[in-house]
Amino acid sequence: MDRIYFDHSATTQVLPEVLETMLPCFTKFYGNASEPHTPGNEAFELLLKSRDTIASAINAKPEEIIFTSGGTESDNLAIKGVAEAYKKKGNRIITSSIEHPAVGNTCKYLEKVGYDVTYIPVDKNGVVNPKDVENAINSKTTLISIMHANNVVGSIQPIEEIGEIAKKRGIIFHTDAVQSFGTLEIDVEKLNVDLLSMSSHKLHGPKGVGALYKRKGVKITPLIHGGEHEKRRRAGTENIPGIVGFAKAVEIAISEIDEKAKKLKELREYLVKGVLERIDDVIYLGHP
Repeated sequence: MDRIYFDHSATTQVLPEVLETMLPCFTKFYGNASEPHTPGNEAFELLLKSRDTIASAINAKPEEIIFTSGGTESDNLAIKGVAEAYKKKGNRIITSSIEHPAVGNTCKYLEKVGYDVTYIPVDKNGVVNPKDVENAINSKTTLISIMHANNVVGSIQPIEEIGEIAKKRGIIFHTDAVQSFGTLEIDVEKLNVDLLSMSSHKLHGPKGVGALYKRKGVKITPLIHGGEHEKRRRAGTENIPGIVGFAKAVEIAISEIDEKAKKLKELREYLVKGVLERIDDVIYLGHP
């Protein structure tokens, strides 16, 4: 019997096209992208092209993309990076009660070292009320971090509206888009976000690679110190095979986004209808 995989929200299988794109990076384009010689320059060109692809996918500038080891690092870099860079301005962070542990536990850590974190509750559908976010803001608030789509129940947050509030109040706004990137259309300008986390393995790319969008002008303190990689924002030799695979996965996901959304909606409705018709006392969790 063929196995049916129902956990694509946790991770996905690498697409054959993605793997095929990565393989030459192990055997032919294996240079260090920071070195000024031919192999290094070849790797650097692949790095630039990949950065362009991911920036274009979210309507950002290439220099606003920082490559990381995945969504967890991207979230940590965004939250800890802003908290440290703006600690003289204030120590309040606003987040929600349903964030992924990469955000939730990072905020709990910051509480232990003296930061004031407010956790906004959600309604019965798992959605944050923007007015609750606005009411939690005070003069010491430096960061708001609300996820784009929930990884358990799938609720999509009113990011654009929260972003408008943050922008009006002069507060940096981060969203964890690890679950939505490649499935929902994302435009950082329309969403009014300053920082946005992404991960490769959620959209049929390789594990161990992700990215953080950082709007130009927003300050972050690096988590990792070392060389001058990623414009001194994230030290460490760039993972060219992973980054190239990530970019290819993004390219494919964006090209199929409308078709995929239609298919997923049909499958979801079919599954929900079938469960409700065949099983008694079902409790439906998530946004209808």
